[in-house]
Amino acid sequence: MATNKSSPKKYDVVLYGASGFVGRQTVDYFAQSADVQSSGLTWALAGRSKDKLEAVRQASGAQQAGIVVAEAHDAAAMDTLARNARVVLSTAGPFALYGSELVAACVRHGTHYVDITGETPWVKDMIDQHHEAAQRKGARIIPFCGFDSIPSDISVHLANAAMLERHGEPCVETKVAFSIRGGFNGGTLASLFNMLASGQSAAMADPFLLNPSGTRPANATASAHADPIGPRRDSDFGAWLAPFMMSTINTRVVRRSAALLGYAPGYAYQEYLRLGKGPVAAWAATSLSVGSYTSQAALRLPPIRKLAQKFAPPPGAGPSEASMDGGSFRALWVGHSASGKTVRGRIADQGDPGNRATTKMLCESALALALQLDELPGGRKHGGLLTPASGLGDVLVQRLRAAGMTLQVDPAK
Repeated sequence: MATNKSSPKKYDVVLYGASGFVGRQTVDYFAQSADVQSSGLTWALAGRSKDKLEAVRQASGAQQAGIVVAEAHDAAAMDTLARNARVVLSTAGPFALYGSELVAACVRHGTHYVDITGETPWVKDMIDQHHEAAQRKGARIIPFCGFDSIPSDISVHLANAAMLERHGEPCVETKVAFSIRGGFNGGTLASLFNMLASGQSAAMADPFLLNPSGTRPANATASAHADPIGPRRDSDFGAWLAPFMMSTINTRVVRRSAALLGYAPGYAYQEYLRLGKGPVAAWAATSLSVGSYTSQAALRLPPIRKLAQKFAPPPGAGPSEASMDGGSFRALWVGHSASGKTVRGRIADQGDPGNRATTKMLCESALALALQLDELPGGRKHGGLLTPASGLGDVLVQRLRAAGMTLQVDPAK
């Protein structure tokens, strides 16, 4: 597979934050990728410490990769990095602290960009500052390319495509129910603590935070868009559901996709944690709902947050290899049309969702930009602050399937 080079840049892909916990996993992924080897793709590791980058390159056996030393707050260094890359993949969070100069540089130089942030207020700032310029430059700036928020965004993409293909009408509502097994890494928790400490709770609570101007639906205050706070027995999934801790991120991303891609007016999307059937599941859903609400409220208090930070793994640390290998996730989705038609499917993978699956999703997103730009939604010159569905679409679906992830539309009944 040949790269779609449109300009003579030194590297096809630069992995920024390569010495961090998820960053090291992206280096391993690229070093072992058949597509990277067969395409002749040029790539590099980037970060602020040459010694750490050299150690990661050695440990991964990635001697063909270059080294780029660049500090996140050095605008000149970020310019040089972006000028020499066609695609930048970033794992260097918290992104509100370390990501803004890099995004700005990528926009200036027409460089495509993907990351694993779940920091919706920061992304809102990036949209406000850079969306129009990225459109003019044809730079695809695509945050949320990990477990936040590819399974959610692509589930809705699959549901809408299936409904139109089978029934000739759009979905007006999609729901996703997650089952997960896995842990957190220090970088993810650092991003969470930074969002809470920065006083952005009000912004995070806006269901349409990431929507383009003028696309907030007329029924924006309806319960269909409100974040769930209690347990529910759902007939579509045949199970008890509880609020899903990542839903306040993922739902905002899906609603931006709905606006950018022109889903049905007032499109409704929600997601949940699936607990199972019966009285034990009902009790668990109730307990988790109460626990989620109280823990979120508690973490907004500085003394509680500082205590939690003391016991959390630091940035650069995370679960063991065995723990990550033993993790998994499953996202069951159901889409409904206005006339009552239904489509169903699932996205699932083996491996810790916040680490193994996130690494796969992020790297395949970067490779889609580097290797299949002409096949992406909108064509080669399309740009802006996009979402996985609006910026990568079916190409990402195909790449993730080829990488071993389940992305399934159930047969029509």
